[in-house]
Amino acid sequence: MKGLHLTADLYVCRCDTAWLTDVDRLGPWCVEAVKAVGLQVVNQLFHVFPGSNASPGGITATVLLAESHVCLHTWPEQKAVTLDVYVCNFSGDHSAKARNLMAALVNRFVPEWTEQRSMDRGDDE
Repeated sequence: MKGLHLTADLYVCRCDTAWLTDVDRLGPWCVEAVKAVGLQVVNQLFHVFPGSNASPGGITATVLLAESHVCLHTWPEQKAVTLDVYVCNFSGDHSAKARNLMAALVNRFVPEWTEQRSMDRGDDE
């Protein structure tokens, strides 16, 4: 189960607000971003949370990969996004693809600042 798990918390996202609220825009873009780095999509689920009078609802987007998963959550009222990219390296090292995907995701939202973490998972045996 050796793999790489990347996370990022994005703050003060300066992208067009539609990227935080429009599932028909964000969902297909996520799938294309996964394919563009050479990872394999096996399923996807996108959920829009109801908004309120004060703000639109956010989105949870999950793309299941043959290599593991990508998940993101948007908080339009805070102009924030959390990202999670996990790849298993069972059949080959997908770490570079995961890093490239994370970079594309972060760049899409144009955050003022981010907190990113990287964790190697599993053992070397």
